[in-house]
Amino acid sequence: MYKVLLSWRYLKSRYIALASIVSVTLGVATLIVVNSVMAGFTVEMHDRLHGVLSDIIVRSHNLNGLPDSEWHMEEIRKVAGDDIEAMTATVSVPAMINFRDNIRGQWITQPINLIGIDATTYSDVCEFEQHLLHPLNREQFQFILRENDYGRGRKDKFPVAGWARRRVAAQWEQREIADQVENGDVTANDAALLTPPPFDLADDSQTLAGLPALPDSIEELPELQGPLGNGPRGAGQQDSLPAVPFQTDDAPLLTFDATREQHTGIVLGISICSLRGRDVQGDLMDYYFALPGDDVKITFPNTGQPPKAVSDSFTIVDFYESEMSEYDSSFAFVPLSKLQNLRGMITAETGVASVSAIQIKLRAGADLNMVRDRLQARFPLQQFGYQIQTWRDMQGPLLSAVQLETTILNILLFLIIAVAGFGILATFFMIVVEKTRDVGILKSLGASSRGVMSIFLGYGLSLGIAGSLAGLALGLLFVDQINVVAGWIEKITGQEVFDPTVYYFSEIPVVVNPLTCLWVVLGAVGIAVIASVLPARKAAKLHPVEALRYE
Repeated sequence: MYKVLLSWRYLKSRYIALASIVSVTLGVATLIVVNSVMAGFTVEMHDRLHGVLSDIIVRSHNLNGLPDSEWHMEEIRKVAGDDIEAMTATVSVPAMINFRDNIRGQWITQPINLIGIDATTYSDVCEFEQHLLHPLNREQFQFILRENDYGRGRKDKFPVAGWARRRVAAQWEQREIADQVENGDVTANDAALLTPPPFDLADDSQTLAGLPALPDSIEELPELQGPLGNGPRGAGQQDSLPAVPFQTDDAPLLTFDATREQHTGIVLGISICSLRGRDVQGDLMDYYFALPGDDVKITFPNTGQPPKAVSDSFTIVDFYESEMSEYDSSFAFVPLSKLQNLRGMITAETGVASVSAIQIKLRAGADLNMVRDRLQARFPLQQFGYQIQTWRDMQGPLLSAVQLETTILNILLFLIIAVAGFGILATFFMIVVEKTRDVGILKSLGASSRGVMSIFLGYGLSLGIAGSLAGLALGLLFVDQINVVAGWIEKITGQEVFDPTVYYFSEIPVVVNPLTCLWVVLGAVGIAVIASVLPARKAAKLHPVEALRYE
C-alpha cells in the first residue's frame, strides 16, 4: 500500500512531471484525432467507390468487346449462380463531348468516358439512381427529360432545367435567328432550315406556368440573357450563330422541334459541365455551363478496323453526382442499345450484341476474391483475354495510398510520444537523484530493492495513465467539435482548413474506432512505463548507507 501512496505523492508534488503528462496528453490526443479523420476519409471513400462500382467486373479490352453477352452471363451463373444477386451488361468507350457554354456562348470540347447502360438493370448492381439529381429518376430512372425540379433538395440555388428550360431556350434561338434575318446576317432560306416549326405557348400553358413571358428582343430575356446561358452577353461575343458542331457542308440540316422533342437521353457527370467555386461574396456555389434540357454532341470510335469516328446528338436528361471527382468529371451514360447500334456492336445477321463488360453484384456475405478466382478459372486470361476484378482491385492503388499514408502518420505520431518518453526518462532520473535519501530511509526500514523499484514503476504507470486519459478525453472532444474548430481557425487565419471545392465534402468526415483508441492509450502507457524502468533500477540498486549519506 505504501508503494501506491508514495507513487501518488511523487506525482502530485513534482510539478516537473506535469510537462511529461502534457506531452503524453498531446501525443495521445493528436493520434486519436488523426486516426479518426483518416478513418472518416477512408470510410467515406470506400462507400462512394463501392456505390459507384459493382462488386465484380468482367471486362474485355478488345474494341469489339465480349461477343454474345447472354452466353457469358449464362456461363457466369453456372460458376457463381448461388452468390450472384444481379448482373448487367455495359459498353464503355472513350469519347469527346461538344456543347455550348451557357455562360460565354463558346463551344466546349473535352474527353469523357461514355458508358452504355441498361436503365432497368444497371441500378441493381450499383447505386446509380441514388446519384441522380431529379427525384423521379432516383425512384425509377429513364432516359427521358423531366420537367423542372432538378434542384429539389439541393442547398445551392439550381437554375431552371428540364423541359421548362428547353422550351425557353428554343424560343430564344428562334428570336435570335429572327433578329439575324432582320439584320441581314442570315438569309430567309437559311433561317427556314434552322428554325423549328413554331408552336403556340397557349397550348402548353400548364407546363409553362410560372415561366417568364418571352419578350420581343433577345436582350430582354430574363431567363437566358446570353447565348443559352445565365450570364450577361459579353462584349466579345459574336452575334452570329456558331457553326453546327461536326456538321459538314454537304450534310442536310434536318428540321427538329426542340420544344417538343428530345434526342436520345444522356446523363452527364455533373463536373463535366459545371465548375465549383466561390462567388464574389465568397459563398460556395456551382457554375453550370450546360443543364438538363440542353443538347450535346458526342463523338466516339466504332468497332471497324481501323475504327472510324461516329457522332450523334444527345439531350442531357439528368446529372450524375457521386461526389468522386474522377467519376463526376468523366462519366457519361447513354442507353446501351443506342451505343451498341452506333458502334456497330450488333451482328446484322443474328442480332447478337457485344458488350464491353458484365458487372456483377454479389449477395451479402459472399467472398469477393473467391468468386473472382472461380470466374478467372472459367475464363482463362490466355484464352479469353478478359480482366476480372473486384471493386477493391480496381481501386487498389488509391486504397493502398490512403492506407500507407495512415500508417506513416501513425508511426510519426508514435515517435512524438516516444520523444515524450525520453522526457519522462530524464524527469525520473532527476527524481531519483532528489529522492536518494528517501530511498535510503526506505531500505533501512526494510524495503526491498524490488519494492523500491515498484514505487518508481508505479510512478511511471500513474503518469502514463493520467496523460493518456487526459489525451483520450481531449482527442474525443476535438473530434466531436472538429468542424466547429475548423470554422474558428478559418475566421482567425482567413484561410480555409477544409476546402469543399477540392474534397466535395460538406464537412470533415470522422469515424472513432474504439479499438484504435484503446491501442493508442495502451501504447502511451507502455511508453511511460518503459521510460521509467532505468531510473527505477538505479533507485533499486542504491545502497542504504550511501543513500543516507547523500547530500
